[in-house]
Amino acid sequence: MHTVIRTYSGKGAVETIDLIIASKKDIKKIMRGVKGFISYSVIKTETGGFSITVSKNEKASEAITLAAREWVLAHAAHLKAKAPKITGGTVSMHFDA
Repeated sequence: MHTVIRTYSGKGAVETIDLIIASKKDIKKIMRGVKGFISYSVIKTETGGFSITVSKNEKASEAITLAAREWVLAHAAHLKAKAPKITGGTVSMHFDA
C-alpha cells in the first residue's frame, strides 16, 4: 500500500478544505475512478486541514494526486490557497480495529 498526505495551510486553506468537504459526492467519484484507490479521508483543523489517501501502489497515488490537483485548480483556484505540502510513502505497518 502507498499513502499520500496533502496538508493545506495559510491563506485560503480553511475555505479550500470546506469546499472539498462540501464536494464529497464529486470527490468520491473522482477517487473511486482511479484504479488502485483504497481510501480517502479529510481532516479539518483550525488553520486548514489535510487529506489522507491510501492506494494499492505508488502509481495509483500519483494518479490520485494529479486528479486532486486538477480538481482544486478547477474548483478552488478563486480561493487563492497555496499548493498543499505533499508527503507520501509506502505503508510499513497497518492494522485495523
